[in-house]
Amino acid sequence: MAVPVSAAVVLVLVSWQVAADGPLLGLDRAVRRAVRAAHPDSVLDPLGRLLSDLGSAVPAVPVLLAAGVLAAWWWRRAGAARWWLPLPVAGLTSVLIPLLVVPAKAAFARPGPLGDPLTPEQWGWYPSGHTATATFSYGVAALLLARAAGPRTARGLAAGAALLALGVGAGLVWSDFHWLLDVVAGWCLAVLVLWALDRWLPRPGARRPQASDSSLR
Repeated sequence: MAVPVSAAVVLVLVSWQVAADGPLLGLDRAVRRAVRAAHPDSVLDPLGRLLSDLGSAVPAVPVLLAAGVLAAWWWRRAGAARWWLPLPVAGLTSVLIPLLVVPAKAAFARPGPLGDPLTPEQWGWYPSGHTATATFSYGVAALLLARAAGPRTARGLAAGAALLALGVGAGLVWSDFHWLLDVVAGWCLAVLVLWALDRWLPRPGARRPQASDSSLR
């Protein structure tokens, strides 16, 4: 329970500070000053933009949906009774991302790091949609595949998803697309959903009943 509780506490704290323009926002400004100071002679700008793009709906959502198809096939080969479950889970996750992020963006209406006022068609920068999209999509993809994988592969999938989520967040901050706390909120929001899904999602251990099973004779 430590992970979801910590994520919830951090999300509530950061959201309160953003809404109240609290002192914790000084961390955002300090990080941005440090990033700006490192930019003039940096060769990392293209990498930062590349990492940021990994949090876009393309490629993140197609990766999620493809993982759902592959996981369903793996689950079927493993003999799972509900082998088809990864398909709706992947599809619903892709729909859940904007349903969680867009209302929050509209409610907080936080300007971005460049300080430009929001235009009528903009929702705001908090929480980071690219961070949430990356963490949700790659995290759920890894979770679905790991259910039918061996322990070593499962650990590799989890580590890969975590590195992608961290990389996207770092790229967004480095490229001045988001404040640090925007990114932290996106991570926390996704962690809560991933934790709940991990608790609910079955493991493909129960095999489908066969015609030759003694229970059917």
